[in-house]
Amino acid sequence: MSPSAPHVRPRKRSLLVQVLTGSLLAALLTAVPAGAADAPPAEERAAGAAAAAVTDPIPGKPITSGLGLEVQEFAQLPKSEPRPGPVEDSRLIRHNRINYLTPFPGTSGRLAVADQNGTLYSLNKDGSGQRPYLDLYKEFSAAFYASRGLGTGFGYVTFDPDFRRNGRFYTVHTEKPELTDAKPDFNQPSGNGFHGIVTEWTADDPSATVFSGSHRELLRIGFNGQVHGIQQIDFNPTAKRGDADYGLLYIAVGDGGKGSTTGDPQNRALPHGKLLRIDPRGDNGTNGKYGIPPANPFADEPGTLGEIYAIGMRDPHRFSWDTRAGHRMFLSHVGEHAIEAVYEVRAGDNYGWSEREGAFVFDKKATDPCAKILPLPADDAKYGYTYPVAAYDHDPPADWNCKSDVGRGISGGYVYRGHDLHGLRGKYVLGDIVDGRLLYTDAADMRRAKPGAQQRLAQMYSLMVYDAKSGRRVSMQELAGDKRVDLRFGQDARGELYILSKANGKIWKVTGTRTFAGCDTEGTTLTHVMGAKNWAPVTPSKWQFHNGQAVMTEPGAQRPGPRRPYEYAVLTAGPAYRNVRIDAEVRIDTPTDIDNRDVVVIFGHESDTRFGYAHLSQDNSIYPHNGVFTVDDADRLRVEDQWDGTTGAPPAISDAAWHKVRVVRCGETGETAVYLDGSSHPLMTAVSTRPGDGRIGFGSFDNAGRIRGLKVSGQQ
Repeated sequence: MSPSAPHVRPRKRSLLVQVLTGSLLAALLTAVPAGAADAPPAEERAAGAAAAAVTDPIPGKPITSGLGLEVQEFAQLPKSEPRPGPVEDSRLIRHNRINYLTPFPGTSGRLAVADQNGTLYSLNKDGSGQRPYLDLYKEFSAAFYASRGLGTGFGYVTFDPDFRRNGRFYTVHTEKPELTDAKPDFNQPSGNGFHGIVTEWTADDPSATVFSGSHRELLRIGFNGQVHGIQQIDFNPTAKRGDADYGLLYIAVGDGGKGSTTGDPQNRALPHGKLLRIDPRGDNGTNGKYGIPPANPFADEPGTLGEIYAIGMRDPHRFSWDTRAGHRMFLSHVGEHAIEAVYEVRAGDNYGWSEREGAFVFDKKATDPCAKILPLPADDAKYGYTYPVAAYDHDPPADWNCKSDVGRGISGGYVYRGHDLHGLRGKYVLGDIVDGRLLYTDAADMRRAKPGAQQRLAQMYSLMVYDAKSGRRVSMQELAGDKRVDLRFGQDARGELYILSKANGKIWKVTGTRTFAGCDTEGTTLTHVMGAKNWAPVTPSKWQFHNGQAVMTEPGAQRPGPRRPYEYAVLTAGPAYRNVRIDAEVRIDTPTDIDNRDVVVIFGHESDTRFGYAHLSQDNSIYPHNGVFTVDDADRLRVEDQWDGTTGAPPAISDAAWHKVRVVRCGETGETAVYLDGSSHPLMTAVSTRPGDGRIGFGSFDNAGRIRGLKVSGQQ
């Protein structure tokens, strides 16, 4: 049985699955088309406002997957500045503002990278040969605007599926209204912040490394704020010639930043807060420069823009299609107060903003800025909103001022269907724009509920990052050299994954996957070692060895020296291990009404004041409990990744039953993983160079407990 891929049954999700229950049982999907829903009336909002605010909308945190991505630096794009200056938002001062990576169509392997400051770059397939392909600032400098608002400037590029023959591709950029005479095709009546423009370009030679050709404006939308403009434009890569969706352009349009007060995302006469779908070759659109596909859900509905494909969005940041498994479309949506969400997109959907944030009522009139998220009303089903298939909440720190931005924002994301990363196949990979965390969900679990059924959220898992060159585990913040990563993703023509950061303008290619604490522990194996002769307790009178069990019958007492487990026994049989895997069943005998009940599994024991241990407790809310610790001639030090200063991993043992535990310790890398009850995902992970080689043991601080079925294997 390999520690890198434990052959165990999946862990039950009773504590961790993200299920909307209790007062949220009304979060139902009905047979009524979601796009046909009207905004909730005032009495429904009043009823929702009377409900208690939801302070932890998605209990628990993403599960630690134990899966790591090996990343290799691929390229660094040139430094650039927002144009024109001066910059009105300090967050725009980055190395550059690379926002997207995508392949040029064809067999060359060339990649296109968009820098919001105005330049579209061309790179060879190995990251070399980078050169400007097109300078949008030069083309539109009279009005080009990128000096205020995180989404302004050159936002996105996508290539026509027939680019190799027709040379057509499309871009999004922003312009300042005061600097142009052009009038928007659509405008928000509540302000005049910037224009978002979709432009069609036609290259004279599609194979050229520098653009030469012509362009025409396809669509211009006016926004009332400085954020949440046109985020992404794209063609469905799974549509084949002859399919109804082939050659149709999807356009994700944000709410302008004021959607919570204007109601524009629910106004079907406006494109704001909507996903549009147009035909660039048609002419029956609003301005005559594009067409409205007849299959659009509202193409023939009076009072509704035929361009609309789905409604009710705040900031539809990224969308993509699964190239297999039904070619489903997923959209990552940046929340306002608490929820970062992923939706499975279908024609006519209404995602509820600004009446809903995720699967919760958003109280726009809340007087308490901390109480904007409310449970759904009992009659919610009648409104036909569509709710997320995956999400995570902001989990703000305890001292967070809820009047301010906590600093979270989802960045999608692809279902990985490439060839090189076997551990990622079938997983929807996403991340957080700000702190650079990498996450995934299993695409097979991201399923919309059947009509009338309860909507469940797919479990979210965290990913680790390894520097492929050094083999060292790192964070994206470390790689980016900044706490604000400004994370983005890209793919090449083979579906391989890339990660981008505006902080230092670098691109990393994901070159492999790795299992945390996946060292080789095959070697000396010990079993049938539960006799008293094989153990050295601190206090022998407190221990019994019978029926294949080592039983600590009495709580220990604090001893002189550093703070460490009070009572334990060391296994003296066999060698001291460098890489070790410990498998056993453990039980806490102390009554469950005592919160601080615990047992510990010891590894790397060199002496009574030099060892490591996994603390298994039913309390995860204080520093000494439920974590991985080292004792190095000083008080025990908490070293595992799950502790955030307030809570750690979910409680390990909260009952009087036996529990399977596995501890894997890799001496070379300092990685330690703790698994519980057959889970393939570690409950706890830690990296520490101390302790070193040593023996294993079992004990507690001041509780009674026992261990049985011990098997130890490893290398010296």
